[in-house]
Amino acid sequence: MFLQDDLLQDVWVEGEISNLSRAASGHYYFTLKDASAALSCVMWRSQVARLLQEPRNGDAVLAHGYISIYEQRGTYQLYVDSLQTAGLGRLFLEFEALKARLKAEGLFSEERKRPIPPWPRRIGVVTSADAAALRDILRTLAARYPLVDVVLASTLVQGVEAPSQIVEAIAALNRWSEKHEPIDVLIVARGGGSLEELWAFNDERVARAIAASRIPVISGVGHETDFTLADFAADYRAPTPTGAAAAAVPDAVELRQRLGELLSRLVAFMIQRLDTARQDVGRLESELQRSSPVALIADRRQRVDDLTRVLQMHIQHDLAMHRAQVEGLRARLEGLSPTHVLRRGYAIVQRADSRQVVRSIQQIAPGLHLRVRVADGEFGATARDVPEQEEDDE
Repeated sequence: MFLQDDLLQDVWVEGEISNLSRAASGHYYFTLKDASAALSCVMWRSQVARLLQEPRNGDAVLAHGYISIYEQRGTYQLYVDSLQTAGLGRLFLEFEALKARLKAEGLFSEERKRPIPPWPRRIGVVTSADAAALRDILRTLAARYPLVDVVLASTLVQGVEAPSQIVEAIAALNRWSEKHEPIDVLIVARGGGSLEELWAFNDERVARAIAASRIPVISGVGHETDFTLADFAADYRAPTPTGAAAAAVPDAVELRQRLGELLSRLVAFMIQRLDTARQDVGRLESELQRSSPVALIADRRQRVDDLTRVLQMHIQHDLAMHRAQVEGLRARLEGLSPTHVLRRGYAIVQRADSRQVVRSIQQIAPGLHLRVRVADGEFGATARDVPEQEEDDE
C-alpha cells in the first residue's frame, strides 16, 4: 500500500489529546482521537518552542502538519508543526461536570474521609490479576511490611464492563471483611494510561462505591499527574499503585530504625532509673541504719554509760560533800565530846551508888564512895575534906 506524499503534506486534524508525553529531548508524543479513530502524533522540540500554551491530556485541538510512515513500527503518524486549541474535549467536560455534581453532594468532603490504619494486618486489593500494577503492589508490600496478608478481588480496569466489576469487587471485599476475616484497608488501583483508559475510575458508580465502603480506601490510579473521581472519593489518594501500597503499610526499615531508637531510649531510661533507685536505696539504707534497733540499742547503751558516769560523778561529789560535812560534824562532836574534855585533864565524878554525875559539892558528903572517870579509865575514891555547905539565907 502506497500513499501519495503530495496529498498528505498539508493536513489539518481535529481531535482530543491523550497519552501526552514529553521526551528528554523535548519532543512531544501524543495521540489525537475522536469517538471512532485515533492517530499517533509527534511534535519536534523546535515546533514545541513556538507554542503559546502547553498542551494537556483532554485538550481538543486543531493540529497541522504532514502524515508519514514511521518505518521502525510501520505505522502512520502525524508530524505536527502547529497546534490550536479547539476547546476542552468531550470526556474532560463530562469528567468536570460529574466531579462538580458529586462534590456538591459532599461525596469528596474531607470530613467524611477516614484515617488509614497505621498497622494493618490484612489488605484488600481491587485491580486486574494480570496487571503490572498488582505485581508492583505485592512487591512493595513484601519489601516494606511482609507481615501483611493480601486478599485480591480481580476485576477489569478498563472498558465498558470495568465499572460494574470494580463496584462488585469493592462490595465483595466488604462482605468478606464482615463474614470471614477483617480487612483493614482497600487499595483500588491500575497503572497509567490515557484518559479513556482510566475512564472506568471516573464512573459515578465506582466513586459512590468507594465512598460507601465500610473499609478505608486508598486509590492508586494512573500516574502522579492523573486525577480520577476515584481519587477524590477515596480516603487517601496515592500517585501510583506503588505509592498506594507504600501508603497502606509502614516501612520495615523505618520500623527497625525506630525500634533501635526506642531501644536506646529504653536502655538510657532504665540506666537512669537504676541510678536513681540505687541512690534511693542508699538513702533508705542510711535512714534504716539510723533507725535500726541495733543502732538504737548501741545509742542507748552509750547514753546509759554516759549517764552512769555522770551519776557516779554526782554520787562522788555528793559523797565528798557529805564526807566533808560528816568530818565537820565529827570535829564539832569531838570538840564537844566528854572524852576530848577528859584528855585535857578533866574528870567525871559519879556517885558510886547511883552513877549520878556529881556536878555540885552539895551532892557529896564525907565518906561517900565515888567513881572518878578520866581519859584513859576510871577509879574509885572516897570523899573527905568536904567543905561544909552553907545554909541558904532563905
